[in-house]
Amino acid sequence: MAKLRGAQRGAALAMGTVLAVTGLVGCAKEDAGSTADGVKLVRAGKLTTCTHLPYSPFQSKDASGKVVGFDVDIVDLAAKKLGVTQEIVDTPFEGIKSGADLNSGKCDVAAAGMTITEARKEVLDFSAPYFDATQALVVPIGKSYKTLADLAGKRLGVQGATTGEDYVKQQVQQQGLKIEVVSYKDLAAVQQALATGQIEAAVGDLPVWNEYVRASPGKVLVAGGFDTGEQYGLAVKKGGNPKLLETINQALAEARADGGYDKIYEKWIGAKPTV
Repeated sequence: MAKLRGAQRGAALAMGTVLAVTGLVGCAKEDAGSTADGVKLVRAGKLTTCTHLPYSPFQSKDASGKVVGFDVDIVDLAAKKLGVTQEIVDTPFEGIKSGADLNSGKCDVAAAGMTITEARKEVLDFSAPYFDATQALVVPIGKSYKTLADLAGKRLGVQGATTGEDYVKQQVQQQGLKIEVVSYKDLAAVQQALATGQIEAAVGDLPVWNEYVRASPGKVLVAGGFDTGEQYGLAVKKGGNPKLLETINQALAEARADGGYDKIYEKWIGAKPTV
């Protein structure tokens, strides 16, 4: 290549300076989203949480439109430890459990009543478990269904992309049950289908359905349960935020030790945990 002339050299040097400054600005912007102890955040001063609404009592909107719930208070423990405030993003559950939302920088942490599974651990880094969960069979008042076998020839509703859906489909296949399993995009759609008679029963996380039963007296009841050994965890980007994960685990451990966790549990679930 021929040597650059004076004017060309000057232009090249100027362009190099612009690129260098741009690079520095970019780094400064990224650093602005970090806390004093090096925890990376997508927004300065905010711990951004991805969740999927509604999923009461873990996350739902109150009368004023504010998102509240068990998961919200749990994440607040970490936010306070970091000296920032929590900001919540409502997004489809598929993007949460697949890790796509965390990978794209939509949020720092996922909190959506999400069960820790081996498949999900391949794409997410989970915190220590913060809640023990079981599945519930919910039916309208007056129906005598107690087990999945009782629903032969009937329609059973579940929320798609959840462990409840996985469990039901597995049991239907293993037991050779003739049940039509209908998957809905979110919990609200399952509840609406049950209330309007589109399905005969539903299966989902017990605390969530207990909340719905309390809010809908005389309409539905929890007819049975399935102890699936599930535990919920908060999640961060796979391999992408170890310091944030460490902070979350420290906040959970401190809350369990000082009684803060029990207070949150009693506030939203209604019974003190046994473990």
